[in-house]
Amino acid sequence: MDTTSRQEEQNHATVSKMNNDRLASLYQKIAEPPRLLSNAAAKAFCCIFRVPQSLLEINGKSYQPHIVSIGPFHHGEPHLRMIEEHKWRYLGSLLSRTEPKGLTLQHYLKSIEPMEARARECYSETIHLSSDEFVEMMVLDGCFLIELFRKNGRVVRFERDDPLVNMFWVIPFMVRDFLRLENQIPYFILQHLYDLITTSEDRQESVKSLSLLALDFFNNHMMRPPEAIAKLHNLTGKHLLDLVRSSVIPADLSEPVSKHDTPTHLIHCVSKLRRAGIKLNNPRKAFESFLVIKFKRGVIEMPQITIDDFMSSFLLNCVAYEQCHKSCSKHITTYATFLDYIVNTYKDVEYLADRNIIENCFGNDEEVANFINNLGKDVVFDPEKCYLSKLFNDVHVYYGNSWHVQWASFKYTYFDTPWSFISAFAALILLILTLLQTLYSVLSYYHP
Repeated sequence: MDTTSRQEEQNHATVSKMNNDRLASLYQKIAEPPRLLSNAAAKAFCCIFRVPQSLLEINGKSYQPHIVSIGPFHHGEPHLRMIEEHKWRYLGSLLSRTEPKGLTLQHYLKSIEPMEARARECYSETIHLSSDEFVEMMVLDGCFLIELFRKNGRVVRFERDDPLVNMFWVIPFMVRDFLRLENQIPYFILQHLYDLITTSEDRQESVKSLSLLALDFFNNHMMRPPEAIAKLHNLTGKHLLDLVRSSVIPADLSEPVSKHDTPTHLIHCVSKLRRAGIKLNNPRKAFESFLVIKFKRGVIEMPQITIDDFMSSFLLNCVAYEQCHKSCSKHITTYATFLDYIVNTYKDVEYLADRNIIENCFGNDEEVANFINNLGKDVVFDPEKCYLSKLFNDVHVYYGNSWHVQWASFKYTYFDTPWSFISAFAALILLILTLLQTLYSVLSYYHP
């Protein structure tokens, strides 16, 4: 065989090997399951998600933990190291009470190991931690949360020199971080650890439920009456964000199962509603969830909501959670969209504040209006299946009453403020004087 033929065969073999390697690489990619959005994300038990990029671009900082990481998504980030060190201190404090009674660190780790696979499936992406690292993180983060809740509930005492308590800025930041969608661990892990701890203590008196301790902790920033929290002692959730979200949704506030025969009409902004004679009032009842909105005889009744750093972060993360989780209700999304519909400008916020519907602890009225508009931005919303669909249609029917709208618009234009009333009254006097002058001129012409 000559040199040219041998060279051609070698080239052909090289090309063939390259093609085979390329095909093998492509088949390997086909066989590999998705990692950034795993197949588990579509299942009902998956409940901890990365926030969608569209929402991150609008309110990015509201979804990222500022001082403490819980769970794997932000585990080990340098700016969260400070509280990470205190987690170990809290774990040591817990072990100092449970180890003498036979519950050691080894027992905590061994009890969580059978739950590892189930816990991993709660996350929407593949967790790149070894089995030991993952279990250790679940125990450390879970015990830290439980110890903090119990100390806040005075089940055990805070240490006198505990900086997490003595530095007043720390707890408010942690409260917000504990309710960020990306910063969660499964609630069944917390419940299991809590049951271990309380069983080891063998207390004679009644033990508060984990949900009650957790809700008491967050209620320091939500300011709900203690009796309203006490009713929720059996409440549970997928994680802490879901627990607190569920606590603000009344049991009788259900969403329609099927769509209505007629399309649902969306609601107008505050200024247009007022021109149509529709008022917005605070019902001023004993505690009622801010989600309970009613429409009666031309009046929309809305319980007061406080817009501050905590509530803004909570609402944003609830909306992100409802956008990602296919099985949970969309109550917070509906409320956020409703606010976005009725608020267009700072004047709408100003009116709602005057009616004691919004308590503005966030900034000026324009900042609140911008927040509300961003809250409902790029959010998927089905008005046909929302719990406010009937209210939307009732308001639309009232708004469409032509004679009523014309009379209300007249009153709004000419009698809404003292100055508009004075201007209208002056214009009326001027019109009457002009008519009288014309009448006298006509009479003087015929009867000089």
